[in-house]
Amino acid sequence: MSNFQTEDGRITGRVAGGAAPRHVAIIMDGNGRWAERLGQPRTFGHHRGVDRVREIIRAAPDLGVGILTLFAFSTENWRRPHYEVSVLMRLFKRYIIREVEDLDHERVRVRFIGEREGLPGDLQRVMAQMEERTRGNDRLLLQIALNYGSRKELVRAARHLAAEAAAGRLAPGEIGEDEFAGALYTAGVPDPDLVIRTSGEQRISNFLLWQAAYAEYAFVEECWPEFTPELFAAVLDRFANRERRFGAIAVDGAAGG
Repeated sequence: MSNFQTEDGRITGRVAGGAAPRHVAIIMDGNGRWAERLGQPRTFGHHRGVDRVREIIRAAPDLGVGILTLFAFSTENWRRPHYEVSVLMRLFKRYIIREVEDLDHERVRVRFIGEREGLPGDLQRVMAQMEERTRGNDRLLLQIALNYGSRKELVRAARHLAAEAAAGRLAPGEIGEDEFAGALYTAGVPDPDLVIRTSGEQRISNFLLWQAAYAEYAFVEECWPEFTPELFAAVLDRFANRERRFGAIAVDGAAGG
C-alpha cells in the first residue's frame, strides 16, 4: 500500500513503485442502491455521486494517472424512470457549468464520448463549450462517456469505414485494427490499462468493448458515493503488483494460461 495522506482534499504520494496505470476507466455504479440503503430517493445518490466525481478527478493526476474515462450515462439508461433521467440530465448540465472553471484551472482537458444527438440541446451546448474551454490543457485528459454504448460505437465505426470504402477513399483490404480504432469515439487516445467498477457488480455493461480488450479489471464492493480517493489509491496499488502479459508468457517461462 502506498504511504499517502490527504492534504487540503488532495492525495499526496504515488502508487507503490511508480507503476500507476496511464489510463483508468471507471464504471461509476451504485448511486441509486446506495441511496436506497439509506432510506433516501435514488436521486439523492446521484447528487452525492457528482461530489465523488470531483474528488476522484482531483486525485487522479497526483496518483500518476494521465487519462481518466468515466462512464456517466449509457444508451441503456434511458430505460430508467423518466423523472430519474430528467434529474440526471439537469445534474450533468449543472456539473458542467459549475466545474468548467475549476477544471480549466487544474489543467484538465475534457472530452465527451457518446451519441450527442440523443441528448437535450442545452446540454449539448454546454458540453461543447467545456471542450473548447479546456482544449489546450495537458495535466489530465478526462473523457466522460455520456449517452454511450460500446456496441453502437462499434456499429458506427463499421458504417463509417464501409462508407469510406464505398466512396473509393479506402480499400477494404486496407482496413485493419488501426483504421478501426481511428473510427471510434476514442480515436487517438491510448487504451485503458485498468477498468474499475464500483458497487460489487461484476460485468462490463457495454463499456469500451474494443478499447479494454487487454485492460485489467477491478471490481470493488463499495458503491460509487463510497469510492473515496483513498480507495482509488488502494486499487491502483493492487494494479501495480499485477503482471500484464498481453497474451505472451512470463519472463521466467511460467505462463499462466
